Amino acid sequence: PGSVSPKNTYPTSCPSKLRETGSRRWVFLLVKEVMTPHVVSIAPEESAALAARLLARHGLGALPVCSAEGILRGMVTDRDIVLRCVAPEADPKSVPVKEIMSRRLAAVAPEDDVRQAARLMARRQIRRLPVVAEGKVVGMVSLGDLAQCGRYEMEISRALTDISSVVQKLSE
Repeated sequence: PGSVSPKNTYPTSCPSKLRETGSRRWVFLLVKEVMTPHVVSIAPEESAALAARLLARHGLGALPVCSAEGILRGMVTDRDIVLRCVAPEADPKSVPVKEIMSRRLAAVAPEDDVRQAARLMARRQIRRLPVVAEGKVVGMVSLGDLAQCGRYEMEISRALTDISSVVQKLSE
């Protein structure tokens, strides 16, 4: 029930890529350099109650929902649990995660530029993205991870502004 990936063997200390355009040279960070490589995930058949406990225990806002082979099937958030399980007065112990998870997924690859991740978060109004290689989750990247890298403040602040404006509208 619920799993934490073992020490990830995906390299996270690879150097940033160098991009050249004309006489200019640009260095940009890759997602694998800022992602969290240890992922707590849950199986689709597990209960919403277990998902809530894992979120609380690990201080997370979202869990990737993965098959036994590690293939990403969906994402479940604390909001999904509240709106799709608790609010309709269903029993979280008997509701499987697959019934409340989000299936419309956005993900990035470890080799993607962090600016792409920030733009995707802004466009999809999400704060966390699974990092997927060969169909399997190898990490998670959040707006906080991007903010800590100290670069690309414009993309990150735009993503946070876009997401926050939607949250503000929903709460009004």
